[in-house]
Amino acid sequence: MAEHYLPENLPTHIQHYIDGKFVDSVGGETFDVLDPVSNGNYATAAAGQKADIDLAVAAATKAFTDGPWPRMKPRERARVLNRIADAVEAQEGRLAELETFDSGLPITQARGQALRAAENFRFFADLIVAQFDDAMKVPGAQINYVNRKPIGVAGLITPWNTPFMLESWKLAPALASGCTVVLKPAEFTPLSASLWATIFEDAGLPHGVFNLVNGLGEAAGDALVKHPDVPLISFTGETTTGQTIFRNAATSLKGLSMELGGKSPCVVFADADLDAAIDSALFGVFSLNGERCTAGSRILVERSVYDEFCEKYAARARNIVVGDPHDPKTEVGALVHPEHYNKVMSYVEIGKSEGRLLAGGGRPEGLDTGNYVAPTVFADVKPDARIFQEEIFGPVVAITPFENDDEALALANGVKYGLAAYIWTQNLTRAHNFAQNVEAGMVWLNSHNVRDLRTPFGGVKASGLGHEGGFRSIDFYTDQQAVHITLGTVHTPKFGASAVN
Repeated sequence: MAEHYLPENLPTHIQHYIDGKFVDSVGGETFDVLDPVSNGNYATAAAGQKADIDLAVAAATKAFTDGPWPRMKPRERARVLNRIADAVEAQEGRLAELETFDSGLPITQARGQALRAAENFRFFADLIVAQFDDAMKVPGAQINYVNRKPIGVAGLITPWNTPFMLESWKLAPALASGCTVVLKPAEFTPLSASLWATIFEDAGLPHGVFNLVNGLGEAAGDALVKHPDVPLISFTGETTTGQTIFRNAATSLKGLSMELGGKSPCVVFADADLDAAIDSALFGVFSLNGERCTAGSRILVERSVYDEFCEKYAARARNIVVGDPHDPKTEVGALVHPEHYNKVMSYVEIGKSEGRLLAGGGRPEGLDTGNYVAPTVFADVKPDARIFQEEIFGPVVAITPFENDDEALALANGVKYGLAAYIWTQNLTRAHNFAQNVEAGMVWLNSHNVRDLRTPFGGVKASGLGHEGGFRSIDFYTDQQAVHITLGTVHTPKFGASAVN
């Protein structure tokens, strides 16, 4: 095995960032951070507790009530956001290197994440400058207009699969809207999140607007969700965690936006361009190590092309390059953490009794250490199988045949999730009807996951609550206040007037 790659100038200790200062936890608590190739501890991180969340929320609240950020003109905020984007792009190489080291993502896939993060800031910088709100007139009687105001302190809880990029999804619209934020990044991958502090400071973001508290969900995340001065929580992560957040946020009636798990279908009809569908269906579940919420992890294939599809798909899956995440030839790297590796491997074992194993099924040859899983393909999977129903979040796919459009739709909708769906057909009528009837927040026709930032992102059923993306993100982080101005004489019923002499 190749020598273990270590980026230069790795921190040995990762701190919180509260009110413009890097600080440790009030009580000195820490946790160990592993790298997924060696599973060795490369750093400790400050483990946030309620006391640390309280300090971060206090700083964010003060910056919101007393500071300039919420009161700046959109163009002024946009200038800061564009400087942030410039800084992210300038550090693309360093960001990708750290992200790959911390998460196990292949370096070629990590490189795109930084550019996408920068694009999120540019997009929302443009959006707030171009945005206008509604005015409704009743000639001679009334003018009604909408006054949009940032809500306050936003609590942002982000996942470990593409940490830096997914943090930007929340940070960019929250800051663009004039909110202040407390970010709680995933404990498995705290490394790249700490870079935001310096990027924001150099770009001119006032102190207290951005605060970062590392830590475990049960401590730091829980305290953030329950904090009475945090009116908004945006969460991306597992469905069961989302349910806990929903319960805990209910007491304070917080605004919630949650993008949760998925078990998305990739539906391949007999008239599809089979080679293009295979390319896409491979990329859709094996890119990002299979650790993506929108992965097309259930492939439904029309019976007449099923055998051909399975044979070609499995041959390609067996040929996927698994190896060191820093090697540019690597297509699937190491899973993020031994806990997650064990979970994925347990599903691989379950799958051996639920489907016909066509590829993978264990640890790749020659990779005896690290969280490596060979790309695994199961065919003939029944719809009640656990590997058909449950989110695995790794390089594991279930292939199931169908006879006709109705069965394909029933199979596609036959799980609790509803995040994404991918449909492959040349039949225009079928494509539109299937897209409109499939239970998914997002649908791609004859394509993998290529998303326009203006469109809504989110799921239905157990895959989420609400949508972000484009103006919907601005809607989430702002209150829309209706203001009514009377222009003419108001005719008001004169209650009680008859009793007055």
